[in-house]
Amino acid sequence: MKKGFTLIELLIVIIILGVLAALITGNFITSLEKGRDAQRKSDLESLQRALELYYEDNSAYPTSNFLATGTLSNGTKVYMERTPSDPSQGQSYLYQFAADGSSYQLYACLENDQQILPYTSVNVPGNFTCNTQCFDKSNNKVKCVWGISSGNTTP
Repeated sequence: MKKGFTLIELLIVIIILGVLAALITGNFITSLEKGRDAQRKSDLESLQRALELYYEDNSAYPTSNFLATGTLSNGTKVYMERTPSDPSQGQSYLYQFAADGSSYQLYACLENDQQILPYTSVNVPGNFTCNTQCFDKSNNKVKCVWGISSGNTTP
């Protein structure tokens, strides 16, 4: 009698390994999304701290999109040498400001729609795109947006 595995036994083992690999891959992708979302939230908090320092010295928030230049400064003092950028390709943060420098809002698109957010959806400004599954094209709203604002306004 020969010792070895039959074709049926090998197929069953391969199927079991395939199912386990699919389950592990799904959890891994979700973990990556949560990690990038945590980075986004941390980036916005760092930007908020730098903006508050800017406000202390200048009595106004920046009235230009400093995220595009990559540096937050008032010409004489640098508050953030390199501004953070979104960890995903094709995504960016949004800085909206009052024309008089009295307030601001910072926004980031999140990937994981299972998180508890401060609000459920917001209108998408014309220059802000979210390339995530949270974008609802039917009403031009984003469900997964994280926002931080100055103390005198809400996101």
